[in-house]
Amino acid sequence: MTITNESHSTSAFGTPLDVLLDRVEKDMQEDLIPAEIFNNDEVFRAEMERIFTTTWIFVAHESEIPAAGDFVQRKIGLDPVIVTRDGKGGINVLSNYCRHRGTQVCQTDAGNSRFFTCPYHGWTYANDGKLVGTPLMHRAYGEPLDPNQWGLKRAAKVDSRNGFIFASLTDDVPPLDEWLGGAGWMLDLITALHPDGMRVAGPPERYLVNGDWKTAGENFAGDVYHLPTLHASIQEVDLIEGLQGTCEIGRTYEFENGHTFLGHAWTEAIGPSFTHWGYGAIPGYVEHFDLSDLDETQQFVAEHQPPTVGTIFPNLSFIRIFSPLPDGPPGVFTSFRQWQPVAPGKLELWSWQFVWNFQDAQSAQRDYVGGQYCFGSAGLYEQDDTVAWEGVQRAAASPWMRKEGLKFNYQQGNNSPVDQAPDPNWPGPGIHRNTGYGEHVQFNFLRQWLRAMKGEQVTATTSEGTPR
Repeated sequence: MTITNESHSTSAFGTPLDVLLDRVEKDMQEDLIPAEIFNNDEVFRAEMERIFTTTWIFVAHESEIPAAGDFVQRKIGLDPVIVTRDGKGGINVLSNYCRHRGTQVCQTDAGNSRFFTCPYHGWTYANDGKLVGTPLMHRAYGEPLDPNQWGLKRAAKVDSRNGFIFASLTDDVPPLDEWLGGAGWMLDLITALHPDGMRVAGPPERYLVNGDWKTAGENFAGDVYHLPTLHASIQEVDLIEGLQGTCEIGRTYEFENGHTFLGHAWTEAIGPSFTHWGYGAIPGYVEHFDLSDLDETQQFVAEHQPPTVGTIFPNLSFIRIFSPLPDGPPGVFTSFRQWQPVAPGKLELWSWQFVWNFQDAQSAQRDYVGGQYCFGSAGLYEQDDTVAWEGVQRAAASPWMRKEGLKFNYQQGNNSPVDQAPDPNWPGPGIHRNTGYGEHVQFNFLRQWLRAMKGEQVTATTSEGTPR
């Protein structure tokens, strides 16, 4: 997909966007990133146009709209969309702007309806987007308006993988499975350990964060280096231990198109019973799992060094970890979260807790509570992360730091004695490294950001990557 770079005016205190992007590309060769890209009006506007309208974006999970007429209201970049299941079972992603004057036709987060009626002048649309009613039609218009021409705008492409619904606002994208590449391979082993799969445990929790969406995305791409420092208080109160060794047992996975995951060698670090993210140590899970549809490498990863966190570019992330619970034995929770851009240096965090469809209500509730306990709006880890992210966007907007040309250091590992080379024996897709040290995963994410901002073609095959 090719995007024409726009020309931008300059001022005594501004940098034209394309000059800035060229500088980012040059700095990346030295493993540096100009701080200003994390809080910049011009960069933000371009991201909305060059990234969020031109690639696959996660919008919902099929378990949120199981029945005909079900809908949820979501966002693609700054644009509100309605994700519906129509009477034929089809999934539609519709613009939430009335074709008459642009008022939002849906004012509700979720529900069930065959129709959406604009509160301004009453234009009414079916849940597949077609215009079906205009008040006082004969006197106002003389004859019915074309229901297809004047229906709600529809996303150009809609597809799903394991129930995860993605939409693209442009036709000029590769098929979803090609776009996901190795991330789809990883999504399979995360969510398909049982043939009935997973479901959302409830609506997403939503809260504003003073941070750039890219900061959150690159953190969940695999920043394990922050754990022993930022989350030290959790270890101090004896809720978790061994944070100093998390880089040592880290295992990274870099895939094409900026998709990146980081896992841990749990059975090596804790013991042979701690398989499948720790599910092996909890009765009632592993006996239900069926990995026969996974390839041998997927089975090995799921059992021994599963992904703990990951980011599917641009703004969908994942976390699954062994969780302490305040009222009994520990559990394992699964959260998918989306970093919704709001403004330069500001995002809205949407967080879904997922549970297995085979779980009973009590078991599912415990896993949900475990997820909220760790990564809800008041979660033990979440509070640490979101406060730290504020510093990034503040430094990026600092007049002093902009005058200094502040660059962030991504050079970890360049002179490290730890072997960070790609594993030459890795049989799976993408690049696999046997350590959590280095900032390879963050750079994989940011390189894709730069490619998208420059309008370069996405990769439709597994990337060989370039080790640093």
